[in-house]
Amino acid sequence: MYKTMKTNEINLVYEGEVTQEITKTFTSITEKSLEKSQESNTVQRKVFNVMVECLQNISKHADSLDENESERRGIVMVSHGETSYNIITGNVIKNDKVPELKANLEHVNSLDKKGLSELFKKQMREGKISDKGGAGLGFIDIAKKTGSKLTYEFKKLNEEVSFFILTSTIKRN
Repeated sequence: MYKTMKTNEINLVYEGEVTQEITKTFTSITEKSLEKSQESNTVQRKVFNVMVECLQNISKHADSLDENESERRGIVMVSHGETSYNIITGNVIKNDKVPELKANLEHVNSLDKKGLSELFKKQMREGKISDKGGAGLGFIDIAKKTGSKLTYEFKKLNEEVSFFILTSTIKRN
C-alpha cells in the first residue's frame, strides 16, 4: 500500500466523519507537507484554500447511508504529479439533490474567470443562506482559485442516495 501511494504521489487519504477538528488537522498536515516540498506560496495557498472549501462542503452537505446516522462522513484524498495537485472528495448525497447540484456545477463550469467573479459577487449580495449554512459560494470559490473546471461524478448507490465525487485540480506552475 505504501508503494502504491508513493508511486501515485498520494499525500493524504482519509475516510470518516468530517468535523471542524478534522479540517484543522488536515490543513495543518497539508500546510507542513507543502512547505517541505518548497512549492510556491501561490500554489500552497490555493491547495490549502481549496482543501478547506472541499472539507467544509462535506461537513455541511454530506448525507448518510442510514437515516439514523447523523455523522457527516466522506473521503478526502490529496495527490500531486509533475504539473498539478488534485484534491478529490467524496460523500453520500440524497438522489433528490443530484439534479440541482449537477445544474450548479454545470453553471460554474460554463463560466470564465470574469463570469465566476460576477457570480460570486451576485451570490454575496443576493444568495440565500441555506438551512445548512451555505450561500452557494463553495464551488464558485473552488473554480476561481483553481482556474480549472470542476470534475465530478455521481454514482447511484440505491434508490435513496448516490455517492458524489468532486475533483479539484490546482496547476503547479
